[in-house]
Parts: sequence; structure tokens; C-alpha cells
Amino acid sequence: MLTEHLGRHVSSRLACRTSTHPAFFLKRSAVRWQSNGTNDGPPVTDTNRAEVTQKRFWKNVGIEHRGDSLVVTLDNRALKTPSGNTLQLPLHKTLPASLIAAEWDHQEILLKPHALPMTSIVSRAVDAMADEATRAEVRAALFLPQQPRAFGKVAKRALDSSIDWARKSFDVDINVSNSILSVRQPQETQEKLAKVMESFDSWEMAAMERATYASKSLFIALALVKKHLTVEQASLAASVEVNSQIERWGEVEDTHDVDYHDIRRQLGSAACILSTVYSLPANVISCSPSLV
Repeated sequence: MLTEHLGRHVSSRLACRTSTHPAFFLKRSAVRWQSNGTNDGPPVTDTNRAEVTQKRFWKNVGIEHRGDSLVVTLDNRALKTPSGNTLQLPLHKTLPASLIAAEWDHQEILLKPHALPMTSIVSRAVDAMADEATRAEVRAALFLPQQPRAFGKVAKRALDSSIDWARKSFDVDINVSNSILSVRQPQETQEKLAKVMESFDSWEMAAMERATYASKSLFIALALVKKHLTVEQASLAASVEVNSQIERWGEVEDTHDVDYHDIRRQLGSAACILSTVYSLPANVISCSPSLV
């Protein structure tokens, strides 16, 4: 398996404890994979083909050094995004590349879309976040009013930590409310934080978008991207409603335990895409035998 070849540079647990962005997998009704050149739908790529067939069609997974980039390969063909762009990562993104390769290597007979979280967030960075207009739209969307929350004790401490950190780090006022009405932040606060995000590259913006949607908090996401919070701390802060319910009513099997892992998958993928480590050889890096 690929993880055996990569050794300490990739963890199967890390590869499976992240989550997909909804933009990666297109609605089945809108997708139709065709092998001819007259396809009016999405580009014919391995990612779209896998989404439609839901079956493993490749034997080997590898990572190659091509030019100044790393690419993940399926049977020696570079993996592409749903939009048809080659999924290229800078040489310092060896951890994300390793996790993407492990995700595809771990797919067995039937494809499991929820187990391709790093693929989806990197595809989002490559397809959309390189465009400044899209980045501006994302920044605007992240400032939508936040819904009030019921706080659990542990989660409240983690959430308060991220809010206090944002106030001090960016010299902003942050409104917090326990009413049933949505909370809107001061215009000056929005402008200052928008300036902060304007300096983000495509990888940071992809992480910021996923972390905000997953945690339902701009400040938790910002603290995670700026490495003030760990994935575990951010997950606790994002789970205020769930933890409050558990403290009062107890845990519901197949519900709360699913939420526990899901939030860590999503925030874990946001944290991993920010990794900058040069640790793999510069030639053909790895190639794994088929699992099927």
C-alpha cells in the first residue's frame, strides 16, 4: 500500500479523518460521464468518472515530481480536478499530496466520496481560489450573520479563547449574543478582517472557507488557519450545540458520535492543506500496488 512506501510522511488515520467540500462532488442528476469528445457536461476526468461509476477503476496510485509541482497519479495519469485542471501542488505541499494519494489508494471496490476530503479541498483551491473574483465572493459570504448557540462548558471555553484572541490580535470589536436573533459584526470589524483575508493565498482561502462552513464561525476558522487553535480545540469550539445537548441529555448513538468524527474530518483537512513540509524525493516519489 502507498502508506507503507511513504512511511511516516502519511497517516491512514489522517487521510480518513477529514471531509469533502460539497462543491467537489456534483449532483448525480447533472453528471454524465462519456468517453467520446462530445460531452456537454463536466470535463471527463478521473474524479468525475469515479463520482459517476462509484467504482474503483485504477490499479496503482503514485506521486510524481513534474516540473515545479507534485502530482498524484492513477495508473500513471495525473489526477485532475472536477473542472479538468491538473491537480498540481507546490513542492512544499508534500503532506497534502501524500494524503490525497492515500485517499485514492484506500478506495477499494466501491468509491466512498466522504473519504476523499483532501482531494476535494485541494481541488477547491486549484479550481476556484486562484481567481480573485471568487475569493472576494467567498470573503463576503463568510461575513454572513452567525446563528446563536447553546454553549457547553468545555466548548464555551474553546470558543471564548478564539474570540478573545481575534479581539486582541486584530484590534476589533466582536459582538456575542445568546438571543434567538442572528449576530452581525460591526462594519469596522468586517473591514479589518476582510483585509486580513485579502493577504491569504489560495490554500489559506480554501482552508478558511471549509473551516468557516464546518464550524459555523468565522473566528474559529480564522484561529485555526492562523494556528492559534489546534484541530481538536477548534472542533470543541465548533461543537457547542452538540456538547451542550450531551451534557444535558446524554449521547445519542449514531448521531453525536458521527458528528464528533465529521467535524474533525472537515477541520482536519483544512489544517492539513496548510502544511508546508519538504520531505519527499524529487523524482518519481511512490507507486503503490492495487488493493483490489
